[in-house]
Formats: sequence, structure tokens, C-alpha cells
Amino acid sequence: MQFIGIIPARYASTRFPGKPLVDICGKPMVQRVYEQAKKALNTVIVATDDERIYNTVKAFGGEVVMTRADHKCGTDRCLEAYEQIAGNRKQITEDVIINIQGDEPFIQPEQIEAIKSCFPTEIATLVKPYTTEDTLEDLENPNTPKVVFSDMDNHAILFSRSVIPYLRGVDKSEWLSQGKHYRHIGMYAYRADVLKQITQLPQSPLEKAESLEQLRWLENGYQIKVAVCKTYSMGIDTPADLAQAVEYLKMQK
Repeated sequence: MQFIGIIPARYASTRFPGKPLVDICGKPMVQRVYEQAKKALNTVIVATDDERIYNTVKAFGGEVVMTRADHKCGTDRCLEAYEQIAGNRKQITEDVIINIQGDEPFIQPEQIEAIKSCFPTEIATLVKPYTTEDTLEDLENPNTPKVVFSDMDNHAILFSRSVIPYLRGVDKSEWLSQGKHYRHIGMYAYRADVLKQITQLPQSPLEKAESLEQLRWLENGYQIKVAVCKTYSMGIDTPADLAQAVEYLKMQK
């Protein structure tokens, strides 16, 4: 089984244009993501639709492919990149593509190893437990999807931007201490044949309601295996997040 890391990297971001190229203590963000991923994977490829990103990756010695600009999501871009590198050889179920978010410069090798450990399966992803060190505001944040999954086989049952499970009869102030809640970490891994299948699916009702593409896969009968990890890497969505990331790195020196 071969694991291939693909980092979708777009220049045009509504909230933060040019995000993959922002400088984080002397290195562009896409380079930091790439170098972290290489600690756990032999093959890592950046998939972009922008020549500036393409040239930057080439300059630091990384592998990169140009993809179309009309992809609606990173999953579609991953498929095109995989098909390019696969070339003429037959796509086989032993190939697993790991979709690594291009705005997480602190992704940890143990997170990638955790998602690799889910295979053989169709699709895998990561979660991290909420703890009493988190706040109720963290738990209720709709920008952080939550997950419930089966304790028997670690397969996801539902993803939601709302708090799930809802603890009926328990005061909200006690949800973190009494409940079992998991935040979704947006890294996915797919068997190559499954990746091709799910990119051809039409949007589903739950996906449209929650704006979470993984719900489309569940509604169409695909299984998503969940790996639980203890680390949570900081994503960079806004300039304010970037400032926090820079301060974090400075503190590590």
C-alpha cells in the first residue's frame, strides 16, 4: 500500500488571498506544510492552479503539479493531481491519497501516521477530543465541525457544525466535563478508486445544509473511518491567525 500526500494550494482565497505564499518566519506557508508532511510520507505533491505557487514550490525543491482553476474543492484537485502523477499505470486500490490542508503549517507527523493506521478502509479522517481545557465557546463554534462515531468500529455516524451529541437535561456549563465530544480535523485519506467515485457524486441535502462535503459521502453509503489523535495543529485562515503562528514560532526558538 502506497500513501501519497497531496496538498491543494489555491492563491485566490476570499478571506486571505495569496495565503499559501505568506511568510512565516522566513519560509512560505506552503513550504512549512510540505516539510512537515515529508516527515511522515515519502511522496508529497503540491497541487496548485497558480504559477506563483508552482514556482515557489519548485524553488525550495518540492514536487508540484499544475491543476485546473475551476475545481470547487480540494478533493477534486487531489484527484486531478493524482491522475497526473499516476500517468498511464492502472490506478489501484493499494494507492491511498492523503489530502493535507495547505493552511496548516504545524501539521504533525503523528497525525499523518494516525490516519494511515485506518487502512485498509474506504475513507479516513481525524478527530481530537474536546477536554475541560476547552471552552463552551470552542465547543459551540460553528466553524469547527463536530463528529460522532461508533465505538465498535470507529466509523463516522454524523458530522455537524452544531454540538453533537446534544446532552439533554445537562446544563451547558457541564457539557465539556460530562459529555464525549470530538472536533473534526480536516485531513482526509481516500483509496484511489474511492476518490474517483466520490468526486462524481452530486451534492446531497445534508451537505447543502451544513456545507460539509463529507456528509455527501455518508449519504451515499461510503464509510469514513475515524482516527483519534491528541494533537491539534493550528490552521491559518486569516491574517490574525498568521500573526499568532509567527508568535508561536518565535516562542519555540
